[in-house]
Amino acid sequence: MNELDLLTEYAEDEAHREIYEVAPEQEGARLDKFLSEVTELTRSAAVRLTEEGKVLVEVLQAGEWKPLAAGKNTKLPKNSRVTVTYPEPEDSEALPENIPLDIIYEDEDVLVVNKPSGMVVHPAPGNYTGTLVNALLYHCGNSLSGVGGVRRPGIVHRIDKDTSGLLVVAKHDVAHNALSAQLKTHTVSRVYYAICLGHIKEDGGTIDLPLGRNPNDRKKMATFPKGSVSEGKTGTAAIREAVTHYTVLERYPVGRKWGQSFTLVKCELETGRTHQIRVHMASQGHPLLGDPVYGGDNSHFGKTHPSLIHGQCLHAGELTFIHPRTGREVQFTCPLPDDFETLLTLLRKEADHA
Repeated sequence: MNELDLLTEYAEDEAHREIYEVAPEQEGARLDKFLSEVTELTRSAAVRLTEEGKVLVEVLQAGEWKPLAAGKNTKLPKNSRVTVTYPEPEDSEALPENIPLDIIYEDEDVLVVNKPSGMVVHPAPGNYTGTLVNALLYHCGNSLSGVGGVRRPGIVHRIDKDTSGLLVVAKHDVAHNALSAQLKTHTVSRVYYAICLGHIKEDGGTIDLPLGRNPNDRKKMATFPKGSVSEGKTGTAAIREAVTHYTVLERYPVGRKWGQSFTLVKCELETGRTHQIRVHMASQGHPLLGDPVYGGDNSHFGKTHPSLIHGQCLHAGELTFIHPRTGREVQFTCPLPDDFETLLTLLRKEADHA
């Protein structure tokens, strides 16, 4: 797989141009080495982008950013920054695959499916087969909306690979546009269940922190201060409003066996940003159990039960929207996966002996 293709998976919903500030300890580093450290690029890919004119080096002089000639051997000066323009993703048509689907509801307009943990929603670099889209194409044939293009037919919204739960799929463009409009106006209700590390004292609350790409790691999202919202039209990555409402359902005190507390929470999204719940809860010091990206995969409890944990313990359990044909509100629920329930049973048993 081409190294540059890998990056399109992470940039597809964001501006394709990102700025990387040169830290004091990185001053004097070669440009290709710097880019290989702060992005997913290999050195050869960084050189190729530089030769194609996709990399801009600037230095701050008298309060203004001045461009410098950039080559692979360029050494980064003090008070400098590097702007990278990433290539646009290339669509490749997904093919039907006979993969079982857990269909919660289906009619001529929409389909609601319970996606298992471990399944990618649509083809992307590194995951061209075995996705939800491949399964939908086999089940629905040509009866899917074309708004998402050949890689994402019918897909109105997504959940992460290792997140399980409910997704609504559009069978034609009218339904797709109607559902997309509801997502934009925040009238679709999505409720998730998560196991968090630590003891959450409050019974509930709201996390209102904008989210954007982590400037030092393109695979991660990060929180930003209020007032930082920007759509990325000035050469910076987008930072978008993000609001999560959470309610504590159960607490599991520190047990003799695990040496750590855990909390089961219900989260309702007011917005639906990439990794939103995972980043928001981690920002409060309570990453999701099993989350390898935001610090939730280092608990003794998690290491003791690796067969039950397949990434972050997060399940999309409730979905409510206005049906695009009838105009009536419809609501769907699906139970927690068996492994998720088993984890809760183990935590409850340990909490009883705490």
